[in-house]
Amino acid sequence: MSNRENKTDVILIGAGIMSATLGTLLKELAPDWNITVFEKLDEAGEESSNAWNNAGTGHAALCELNYTVEKSDGSVDISKAIKINEQFQVSMQFWSYLVNSKLINNPQDFIMPLPHISMVQGEQNVAFLKKRFEALSKNPLFKGMEFSDDPAKLMEWIPLIMQDRPADEAIAATKIDTGTDVNFGALTCMLFDHLKTQNVDINYKHSVESIKRTKDGLWEVKVHDIDGCKAEYHTAKFVFLGAGGGSLELLQKSGIPEGKHIGGFPISGLFLSCKNQEVVEQHHAKVYGKAKVGAPPMSVPHLDTRYIDNKKSLLFGPFAGFSPKFLKNGSNMDLIASVKPHNITTLLAAGIKEMALTKYLIQQLMLSKEQRMEELREFIPNAKSEDWDIVVAGQRVQVIKDTEAGGKGTLQFGTEVVSAADGSIAALLGASPGASTAVHVMLEVIKKCFPQHVKEWEPKIKEMIPSYGVSLMQNPELLHEIHNSTAETLGLSEKEPVYS
Repeated sequence: MSNRENKTDVILIGAGIMSATLGTLLKELAPDWNITVFEKLDEAGEESSNAWNNAGTGHAALCELNYTVEKSDGSVDISKAIKINEQFQVSMQFWSYLVNSKLINNPQDFIMPLPHISMVQGEQNVAFLKKRFEALSKNPLFKGMEFSDDPAKLMEWIPLIMQDRPADEAIAATKIDTGTDVNFGALTCMLFDHLKTQNVDINYKHSVESIKRTKDGLWEVKVHDIDGCKAEYHTAKFVFLGAGGGSLELLQKSGIPEGKHIGGFPISGLFLSCKNQEVVEQHHAKVYGKAKVGAPPMSVPHLDTRYIDNKKSLLFGPFAGFSPKFLKNGSNMDLIASVKPHNITTLLAAGIKEMALTKYLIQQLMLSKEQRMEELREFIPNAKSEDWDIVVAGQRVQVIKDTEAGGKGTLQFGTEVVSAADGSIAALLGASPGASTAVHVMLEVIKKCFPQHVKEWEPKIKEMIPSYGVSLMQNPELLHEIHNSTAETLGLSEKEPVYS
């Protein structure tokens, strides 16, 4: 066993899209800084970032109905949709910068143009979708969106969904051609390949066992080298916990007060994957429906064209599952181990408040394949069981914490950053929209954790993200310019709408 200690400037724990993004940003802003990465698995992007472990949607709120809520007065609140769309534009600008700077090649290996469609059934839902369309289409971020309840037009947009449907069914959809399918696993690997050329020390098969503050204010990380069967000690001024579901345990081990009174609830996902290529070729879009009454936001059903391993695929889901693991490659003891004296009342309060979620998960777990096929048939009426297989997706740990608005034990469905007051350590927790907004989220980490450098770094940040510090919604000309340039650089321009 080795007790050698290694000093570095920055330690990134977890080799997913978040660490890849933060590492790449920091190397552009502070090229002289030494960065060390630890990943438990044997390669990058194998947990939540892996293409089979997430929906691959470039989340820009173009089709996801859970980002636009109908208020009690009947109007539609689009504020969250605007926020998420602007955040995705930041990612698109950064990816374009990486391509233009030759830091990564072949954007088609990780991003493809794909229409984003919202589809609803039933007169009440059709009325909601029309109101949503009217609210969004007035906003420059959503220019190019179309609405139709005409079966002939819908047959053009979504032929697989419209086949064998009753002629009198109330059905409508919105379509926008600027949507994307993103392979975050491929992007993660590209970013780590680039970081390797920048002398970043990337250590696979290294599991972080403990993390503690040293007397001189540094962070000491004890790491187990799985292949070498030895312990290593590394110290850094700044540590980022980007280990997906594993971040909560590491945050608790750090002992910072900001990590107390936070718990996690793991939810796994299942998808139906089509193995009949003739069926796959009949669909070309990401089509999001509306979550059923009482179902949680992450249960929004969607039928997705995907591009994975240079092959067009078709997936439907997600169906929720339950495992006590916090990572797909985690331990069955993860959930129990996360219960601490400081968060037990928070967790118990959530258990009482979230009885509907518990009931929903139990119902989902008990579904047979044929029952899952029946849900698919609400999208594809003539779907055949023999054409579809069940695929297990990644684990997501939903954050549970005490909030002013929701009270004790409130279940959060977004992406959260928890950082120490002095900015020396930060952890990423939560789920969707996650990877799509990674660049925005990591810039927030940089602002919180390196405030003393932000002013000197600002010119470089603006070079990478021209809209930095500006609302695109309020600057349609800049939005138009950025839309065109990112679409051209990333190979998406053939579907670009005309902006007026």
